[in-house]
Amino acid sequence: MKMTMHIDEDLLDEVIREYGFASKTEAVERSLREMCRRSRLRRFLSEGLGLTPEEMIASTDPNYDPQTLRVAEPSPPYGSSDSR
Repeated sequence: MKMTMHIDEDLLDEVIREYGFASKTEAVERSLREMCRRSRLRRFLSEGLGLTPEEMIASTDPNYDPQTLRVAEPSPPYGSSDSR
């Protein structure tokens, strides 16, 4: 049995152009995979890792210092809207 899909051709063409897909099939497939990825991420963020607070603390290197990492990043230009 062959299924027929009705897809907005202008929207599909825009996605192909924007992301450089080689075909309509690739654009639809990658879009579906992205929707699945986002769904898994939402589920992960709502359910968490299932770790206790103690396990979460133990999972981070005690020497981890985010400020040290930020020093290695280039500063945004003066007056930019980049809020680091």
